Amino acid sequence: MSFIKIENIRIAGFAAGVPSNIVKTVSTTDKYDDESYIESVGVREKRFSNDFTASDLCEAAALRLISDLGWDKDIDLMIMVTQTPDYILPATSCVLHGKLGLAKSCMCLDINLGCSGWVYGLSVALSLMSAGKMRKALLLAGDARKQVPEEHDQLFGYAGTATALEYDENSSAIYFDLGTDGTGYDAIIRPGGGSRNPITAESLILQECEDGRKRHACQTRMKGMDVFAFGITTAPKSIKKLLKECGEEVGLVDYFVFHQANVKMLETISRKLTLTPEQMPLSLIRFGNTSSASIPLTIVTELRESVPNTRKKIVGCGFGVGLSWGTVLFDTDERLIISDLQEL
Repeated sequence: MSFIKIENIRIAGFAAGVPSNIVKTVSTTDKYDDESYIESVGVREKRFSNDFTASDLCEAAALRLISDLGWDKDIDLMIMVTQTPDYILPATSCVLHGKLGLAKSCMCLDINLGCSGWVYGLSVALSLMSAGKMRKALLLAGDARKQVPEEHDQLFGYAGTATALEYDENSSAIYFDLGTDGTGYDAIIRPGGGSRNPITAESLILQECEDGRKRHACQTRMKGMDVFAFGITTAPKSIKKLLKECGEEVGLVDYFVFHQANVKMLETISRKLTLTPEQMPLSLIRFGNTSSASIPLTIVTELRESVPNTRKKIVGCGFGVGLSWGTVLFDTDERLIISDLQEL
């Protein structure tokens, strides 16, 4: 069982960066007018701009959070979670290390995950900190889907986030439930461009996918119904298992912050867990699906007024590409910093 308990480390702060350019959602089918389509997908607008990479957005978030926390640059660990790195190599975390001016003693690494990526990255960062003498860490997570020319997707937005972690012997424990079903690895896939299928002239030939849209091999494609069934089944099970392991109850958790995948999926999960609307903040309607950034972005944009200066119990749950999932339970305290949203 992939259950993890981490002690003596607190989440010190959250920040997020997005492009200032707002793209309104319009219907992609004759079946719906624009307003009906927006209600069906749950996305009214998103942030999109080819002027920025994921690392640009994470850099802005990190700089603001470091400043708001009053940290110097002696950070011991930085992890970058993204599926849209700046380069095939080097790791984007190394690029950001230089841009942020961090100490050369800082350990840096990338994690290639999407929907579950922030929870996985958090578990890795906390585990590394608890195993040694690291006292400060940054977890950066985000995506900007601009690796190949492609039609802008109505559901996906650009965002980058920063989460600050700090050693603290008086902090509450943080708990994780993590899992993978690799038999469904091709449910969300970009089949071309890796070592299995290197890029050729044929890689850029458009082919019709199961959703009726045409994509080439270097564009992401998804088996929508498979992913939907996976999400509405796996997320509630993982959350219930984690809460049972920790001796907690759904009604005692202040907020459930989900990966912002699809409004119908989130509504179904909410019903299965009998959540109140107040327990499930949503950023999907304004920012779309922002992949690994969606949980911390939702905290920054939807909970900035209600969480700081109080103690709150929060569950974060990400699920999707892999297929993989991760659920985390953590408490905030009065010292938590949530920075203003950075709009580039």
